[in-house]
Amino acid sequence: MRTLKGPAIFLAQFIADDEPFNGLDAMAKWAAEQGFVGMQVPIGNSAFVDVALAAQSKDYCDELRERVAAHGVEITELSTHLEGQLVAVHPAYDEMFDGFAPAVLRGNAAARTEWATEQVKLAARASRNLGLSEHATFSGALLWPYMYPWPQRPQGLVDEGFAELAKRWRPILDAFEDVGVNLCYEIHPGEDLHDGVTFERFLDLVDGHNRAHILYDPSHFALQGMDYLRFIDHYHERIRMFHVKDAELNSDGRSGVYGGYQDWLQRPGRFRSLGDGQIDFRAIFSKLAEYDFAGWAVLEWECCLKHQEQGAREGAEFIRDHIIRVTDKAFDDFAAAGTDTDANRRILGLD
Repeated sequence: MRTLKGPAIFLAQFIADDEPFNGLDAMAKWAAEQGFVGMQVPIGNSAFVDVALAAQSKDYCDELRERVAAHGVEITELSTHLEGQLVAVHPAYDEMFDGFAPAVLRGNAAARTEWATEQVKLAARASRNLGLSEHATFSGALLWPYMYPWPQRPQGLVDEGFAELAKRWRPILDAFEDVGVNLCYEIHPGEDLHDGVTFERFLDLVDGHNRAHILYDPSHFALQGMDYLRFIDHYHERIRMFHVKDAELNSDGRSGVYGGYQDWLQRPGRFRSLGDGQIDFRAIFSKLAEYDFAGWAVLEWECCLKHQEQGAREGAEFIRDHIIRVTDKAFDDFAAAGTDTDANRRILGLD
């Protein structure tokens, strides 16, 4: 068993135009002051990482690592959540997701998909040059408008959607294979990969690809009414990343899992800062230790009540308190008899 690493923080929800949230160095200093030792960095802001340059220049990547190390933190992974989303977009969402792409591509879905695919491939090479082994992304979704089967889905619709999703991602996965980096899909509502069954379906269509893995975030399973602990039992061999995010599902006589189109504050299912929700993190950290998870515990702050800076400060301490320093001995070693094969045979009455 290995002790997982952390605490780290996902920067996406904190990046802003004002200091210290507007640049890599200032944010590394801020993260260290909150108690973090790692940062998960999205690629879409060149003030943090120029992904095209990082993909081609090991020197640039070494400089990035040195800059954050000066503040006592390290880059844990890169993220292409927004870019991965654009690899597969149903036309119903074109206008809303156009904001994730450069302005020149808006209104041109094919060009947007091509750009997004290239961005994720660049992130593969950038990850290699940064010395990283895992990368975070979304799968995108062609089928999400048809998640609920009414009207009845036409025969073969889901098969066709997953076949196209696998077709788009296979060359990207191959690019990650070329550089020895794992591509970890965050299993998330709004994505075609939103639970274990959909991940399995996709994995089959990419022939069990060696680089197709999972970013585990229990909050998304709790809000679907899934058993997030048994998910680890099922998929621990593919879980390579971990977002530590809390949630609560308080369904009542008026609204439940689907949320009634309400805003986050009014929804029965909502994300909370660490320790304020219903997730059993002691059990999660125990299972990850049991299955020898060697990655990072990364805070993803999303809360409809608590200020993000308070959530970050408390979250670093929360994660640190939950990390299990795994044992290197059995608790009953003191009673070991120190026997050998001959003694074991005598004990069993075989001699």
